[in-house]
Amino acid sequence: MAMEAWYMDSSEEDQRKPHRLTPNQPVSLGYLKTLGVFHWKLNADIYETDPELEQLRRDHGYSFTDIISIHKDTLPNYEEKLKMFFEEHLHLDDEIRYILDGKAYFDIRDKEERWIRIAMTKGDLITLPAGIYHRFTLDETNYTKAMRLFVGEPVWKAYNRPADDFDIRQKYLSSLQEPGEGAV
Repeated sequence: MAMEAWYMDSSEEDQRKPHRLTPNQPVSLGYLKTLGVFHWKLNADIYETDPELEQLRRDHGYSFTDIISIHKDTLPNYEEKLKMFFEEHLHLDDEIRYILDGKAYFDIRDKEERWIRIAMTKGDLITLPAGIYHRFTLDETNYTKAMRLFVGEPVWKAYNRPADDFDIRQKYLSSLQEPGEGAV
């Protein structure tokens, strides 16, 4: 099954609900690519020996990985962590996550600042570019197990919005401009 994404409603209801507009407004993988978001579907059952994952790691320089299990019984300060993950933020490096089990959502901003929800399930690997505003939450199953991948030493520092003055944010915004856009 392909990864699914859609524009979100503005409801303040539980963040773990799907928050689809009515009618639903799907977002294509092609459009996500224009925002710098890339996706692969891998076989999470063989992640420890998967040649496709190993090739991705080589091609992109992902030299460090760890695994996090997000569930109230496995993650210390679970509720606090979920709130922290759901704060809108950016990173100075790409964020690469591979769902090994369970389900989760990444929410990202499009060019017009609208929220897009990306539903992640077992086998989905996603990269979010440095400088993109985003947030993370579980779905109503309240569980995911994910591999975090990094280029070099891991950095988990998040910069909550507003962070528009960061060079990486400006670089990201520049990457979104159409050819000739912004020219005088």
